[in-house]
This record gives sequence, structure tokens and C-alpha cells, in this order.
Amino acid sequence: VKKLLIARDAIMSTPSVSCVIRKYGTDGGIVLTASHNSGGIDNDFGVKFNIANGGPAPEAVTNSVYAKTRQLTNIRLCPTLTNIDLLTLGKHTYEIEGRSIPFEIEIIDSVDDYVQLMKAIFDFDKIRKLLVGENGKFPIMINALSGVMGPYVLRIFHEELNAIDAVTVKNCKPLEDFGGHHPDPNLTYAHELVEDMEYGDYEFGAAFDGDGDRNMILGKGGFFVTPCDSLAVLAANLHVIPYFQKHGVNGYGRSMPTSGAVDRVAEKNQKSLYEVPTGWKFFGNLMDSKLISICGEESFGTGSDHIREKDGMWAALAWLTLLANIDRSVAKILHAHWNTYGRNFFTRYDYEQIDGPAPFSLMKRLEQMCMSNELVNKTFNTPYGNKQYTIRLMDDFHYQDPVDGSYTEKQGIRIIFTDGSRLIFRLGGTGARGAAIRLYVDSYENDPSTYTKDAQEMLRPLVSLGLEIAQLKEFTGRDKPTVIT
Repeated sequence: VKKLLIARDAIMSTPSVSCVIRKYGTDGGIVLTASHNSGGIDNDFGVKFNIANGGPAPEAVTNSVYAKTRQLTNIRLCPTLTNIDLLTLGKHTYEIEGRSIPFEIEIIDSVDDYVQLMKAIFDFDKIRKLLVGENGKFPIMINALSGVMGPYVLRIFHEELNAIDAVTVKNCKPLEDFGGHHPDPNLTYAHELVEDMEYGDYEFGAAFDGDGDRNMILGKGGFFVTPCDSLAVLAANLHVIPYFQKHGVNGYGRSMPTSGAVDRVAEKNQKSLYEVPTGWKFFGNLMDSKLISICGEESFGTGSDHIREKDGMWAALAWLTLLANIDRSVAKILHAHWNTYGRNFFTRYDYEQIDGPAPFSLMKRLEQMCMSNELVNKTFNTPYGNKQYTIRLMDDFHYQDPVDGSYTEKQGIRIIFTDGSRLIFRLGGTGARGAAIRLYVDSYENDPSTYTKDAQEMLRPLVSLGLEIAQLKEFTGRDKPTVIT
């Protein structure tokens, strides 16, 4: 390494890291982050490496890095590398022991780099007219959850858009421990935003996670846009965003557990749809090869090919663009989408911080069921609504990258029913304490009378069947999940 770019004040969102890598043509980037987990000295901390395209390093790269670490024979020191002024933009040169090439550090304004990219993608004038234009103030709420996004939120909404009268912001001071909270933008951990939207007079709300790559979108009255629906609605309306008017739209991508809502859009628009394992790194090759333009995960991650990371602010600005061009109501945009494509009802049950072997034993049992095919063609009755489900397929999801041929296996147990409904079971979590079991439930409806019904009520038969098949209560000892999305 002969040069480091460091963001002013050492604060940089993950999308901004990807932006900077691509803008400056660096060989990669190192991200020190707690992601969307609880931060602080006694909680989570991780080191992540992004490659030259701006995306997370694939396994081939991380395996190579690990192999190199086993061959290290010495460490070179830079004794004068102390007390760097991280608040002032500029370059600093240092000498490293035993090396003739100088080592350079440059402090950059990563907020400005990222903001300029957003201004090249979206029509800020049109968004400004939505927020504070002649039709009156369009009040919105943005919550940065005390993570890295505060400076980006203030710069974009209060300075660039000059919409301080319409945009209420909360928790925009980045804190090392996120104020003691869990900076995960979902209905449980970002409940402050939910309450603000339910009881306040806001038309739109967004929350971002600790490192700025995840987002939650809400409409007036707390109308919740599931990440799966958010991806599908944005995919169906990319034509109103200037970036895609200029570059066109390729295919769409989603992680395997994400609902099939975007699949309906791909089918109608005659675009390719790629289903990949969980992990943004699997989208990188697809974007580099111009196979997809937008992608997303049910875990509140949405992004496009402007960078190689999911991007919370991009998603919020994309939604505001839709509101400025299509309808000033989030709920009306969703209802119109469902009337066109039908609705995929989706929920996720997270059982977090499970100690001991129980999570692994549960998954092992499901894997054995896959191998034996004992449940295929079996019909189950559920106690809710006299619903019956017949299993068409049960497998352990695997993926072969269409670009480089790399193969990834054991990515989650899928149970697919004859009506297209799905149950997915995965071990998950980037937290440091215990393991997590995730149950994903996805069911498609094309009956308009069901579109406005509560997802939990609609999915109760499938959820009960999933709990029964996996014996979740028996393995975890828990009557209910930690988080329901």
C-alpha cells in the first residue's frame, strides 16, 4: 500500500466507500464497521474489504488474502505516523522503514464525493419542488439512527435540497455506540420512526442503518413498504429516474429469500431476473457485466449499478423521485403496483442470539429431509382458513455465477409449494453473540380483494406450517421470534 484515502473525521458510509473507490480508481477499500448491529467497545466490530469495482470482496479474493497472511515474514513500521489531522482536507507524506517509496495519506471530503454522484443520478430540482414547491410543503421524516448517515442527511436534505422547512431529521450525530441502540432499520429497532409516522403529519419517512447501506421506507400514517415491495416498485419505475433514462435498464436481481415481487415486474417488462445467495457480493459480477441494473435483499438492502454496494440514501431519493413524478402518496403507489402485478405477501421471523448447538441441529434435520425427499408431494392441512399446501420441491439452494462460473452451495433450505408459495430456512446474522435462525415466508396473491389485508394474517397458515415442519419451538425453546418483519 502506497496511498490511503481517509474520509474527513474518519466518518464514511459504506455506499460512499464504494463511490470513492470507483471515482478515484483505487485498488480497494477497507471498511471498519459494526454494520447494522449494536456498536461500542463491548459489542460488534468488523473489518471488511472491498475490491476495485467498489463491491465486497468475493470468496476467491478473501481466500487469497488469507493465504497471503500465512506467508508474511515481517511488518514494516511508519514511526512518524501519529496525530494525523483528520478534520482538514489535504495530503501528508511519510517514510516507511526499509522502503524507498514514500507513503501518502490524503484526507478527502467523502460526503461531497457521494453527494455529487447523487446529483448526477437524480433531478434534485424536481425533488426540491416536491418538498417545498408551489403545491405546498411535503413534510418528511429522516432518521439516521445515530449512525454514519447524519452528515449525508444534513448535506443533502438541508443544504443541497434547501428543504429544511419540510424535512425533519433525527439522530444525525454519529455516535460510537449508536446511542446505545441497535441501528437496524426495521419495524422493531427503528420503532421511533414508526411512531413518528403513525402520530405525526409526515408524508414519507426513511431510516438508515449504522453504515448507511440499509433503508426502511414508510408512508403517511406508518404505511410500511416491505423491502421486497420497495425493490419491485422501484424496478417497475426506473424510467422516471434520470440516470436510467440515460443509461437504460438491464435486468433485475434479488437474493434467494427475497419475495418474488420483482419477478413479476421482470416477466411483464421482459427483463432477465437473477436469483442469488444472500450477500451483496453476488451482485457484483452481474452489474459489472451489465446483466442487472437494480437489485435488492429482503433485509432492507436496495441498490443499483451506480456503485457496487446497497445504498440507503439512493433508495430514499429514488422513492422521492417516484413521489415527485407518479403520485404524492406512498400507499397509492403501492396499491397501483399491486393492481398491476398482484401482491407477494412476505414476512421474516428472526430468532437471534441462540446459544449452543440448537440452530445447527435444526438445520441438519432439514438438510436430511432434503436428501430423503420425504416431504415432496406431501399435503399439509393448517388450522387457519382450512388452507392446504402440497410441497413440490425441497432443496438446499445453490448458485452458479453466470459470469465466472463460481459455485456456491448450502445457502438455505427452500420448501416450494405447488401454488408457488415458499418457506425458506437459513442460519444468519453478522452479530457476535450466538447464532440466528431465519424463517422467510412468501406467498403470491392475484385476488384484488386481498391486496390491502394484513400480511401476518394472510401468511398465518404458512407461518404455522413452517414452525411445525422445522420444530422451531422445540429446538429454540422460544414461543416467539426476536424480530418479525
